[in-house]
Order: sequence, then structure tokens, then C-alpha cells
Amino acid sequence: MQRAASAGIDPLTVNMSLGEYGDANMTLALRGIEMKTTDPYLAGWRKRVVPTLGHIPVRMITNGAVDRAVHGWIADEHSLSTIKNTLAVLVRVMEQAVRDGIIDINPARVTGWQHEFRQAEDELDDPRSLALPDWKSLKRLADALVARSSNEYAGWGDVVLFAACTAARIGEVSGCRVKDLDTTEWKWKIRRQTTTAPGGLVDKGTKGKRARTVPLIEEIHELVSRRIAATDGSPDSRLFTGPRGGRITTAVLRDATHWDEVVNKLGFEHLRRHDLRHTGLTWLADAGVKVHDLRKIAGHASLTTTQRYLHSNEQSVTDAGALLSKHLRRSPSGPQLRAV
Repeated sequence: MQRAASAGIDPLTVNMSLGEYGDANMTLALRGIEMKTTDPYLAGWRKRVVPTLGHIPVRMITNGAVDRAVHGWIADEHSLSTIKNTLAVLVRVMEQAVRDGIIDINPARVTGWQHEFRQAEDELDDPRSLALPDWKSLKRLADALVARSSNEYAGWGDVVLFAACTAARIGEVSGCRVKDLDTTEWKWKIRRQTTTAPGGLVDKGTKGKRARTVPLIEEIHELVSRRIAATDGSPDSRLFTGPRGGRITTAVLRDATHWDEVVNKLGFEHLRRHDLRHTGLTWLADAGVKVHDLRKIAGHASLTTTQRYLHSNEQSVTDAGALLSKHLRRSPSGPQLRAV
């Protein structure tokens, strides 16, 4: 503060949040930009930068905070151009803060996020290729992760089994409360997820901003009952926590179980924590769940995303033709094959 004052910078400006500073200096930050570019930049600022980082003082914005913000935008399935425009306006606002002497370097100039975006695109193009092949493989993975963790904490295996069998995200598993579970009809109402945010972990709504219901299959009934019995009996108790009672994230699961080492040893080099969700959705699709029902379980905004989990090969096309022929032959007015 003393340095800023000696440089003639208004103390109020130094303490401004990013949202306040950007709104007050946007004209300066965007000078020289063509009008056709201004609109997508301002949309990115309003819809993504301000909700994610706008509450943080400009001088406290870090590379890590920006990294987490970009990771969240990728996870929300925004397009490459949308993320580029959003990051570009943030870079310009922070560059103005450098010129104003509020910060010394621009923390918004982050790199490497394009690689993460390409990984997310590959995941959307062929999610089936990322799934575990069967229940035996899933159980083997869960057991190996528990064995590699400190004090062989069984909860890590429970998280892995539950995530795959419900096709849920790790953040949603972490956010699951006892009151969300119906052990009569064996259903789970997914209402929230635990996610990283500037300042720590927070609970917020699901990715699609809507609650959804997923089935709890028989294979995990005992697991769910055991986890409920291990809580303090409160409806608000978390079903899954770490060994010390902390909230679980995908990074926590990775580090606590030495995930990368374990999956490489098992021959699942490609497998990430999010692929447990791909596994569950792939299995549901192969079990014959209708695409519209699968979409509801997955919580997908687009039916196109859900359709990528459907199994399609040459045999299925041949089988479809055979079914149509059989149907037509049963019809009284349908085509009749002549004996040769």
C-alpha cells in the first residue's frame, strides 16, 4: 500500500476486486480492438471471468487461480474460441493493471490449457474407448488403489466402485449426502458437487445446474448401507470422506492412492478418474438402456453427447437389417419371399 501510494496510485484502486477494476477500466483495456471482437470479449468477461474470479482483488489474482478458472471452463464444455476470447479479455484487463502499477506481472498469461482442451475433445469424441471393460477390472482397480494408499484406507475403493456404478463425477460423489439416498427404491438424487474454487473447496450445484436421479445397482447396495452406518446418523453427513474426514476431490484421490502408478501397473495407462463416469455410462448403454433415459442419468445437455456412448459396429447394422426384415415378413401386407 505504501509503495502504491508513493507511486501516486489511488489506494481504492489498489484494493479493487477484479470485477470492479475491469468494469471501471474496460475501455482502456480493449483499446485498439475491432468492434466485431469487442462483443465476444465482453461476453466472456460477463459470463465467465466475473462469476469465476470477479470477487478476488486484482493484486491477489494468481497463475493458479487463472489455471483453475480455465480448467472449469473446459469442464463446462465451452468451445475453444469461447475460452480463447474469455482468456484474452482477462489478459487485457490484467495487462492494464500492470500498466497502472497494481501488479508487477500478468498472471493471466497461462500456458498448457490447449493440451487439456484437446484431451477433453478426445474424451467427447470416443468416450467408450476410455471405459474399463468389465466388473472384474473395476474391482481389481479398486482393490489395488486401496492396497497402495496409506494405511490401506478402504474408502478409496468405495469411491471408485460407487463412481463407476452410478456414472457420476468424483465431485458429485464427494457432494453426496445421506439425505440424497433412497435405500427403499435404491436411487440417488444428485443435487451438488464438491469442486475447487479460489480460496478452497466449495459445494455447488451440478454441472448442468439441475438435479438428476440415478439408480443404485444391487452390486453396491452393501457398500451404500455400510457407508451410511459409518456416519454420525445426520441426514447431512457426507457418504464419502477421506481418512481424516476431509472432502474428496479428483486430485486428492489421485495423490492418496498413487493413481498413475497403479493404473500403469494394471495396464490401464489411459485411465483417469473421470473415466469411471465413462465406464458407468458405457456399461449402461451396453445393457440396453434407451438413449433418452441414459441422457437423464448422465445429465447431458445435448443428446449428441449421450449418443457417443452407444455401441455401433458392422454387426449391429446387420442385426438391425435382419430385425426390420423379420418385422416386415410378420406383417400381413408386407413383402413375401418367393421360394426359388
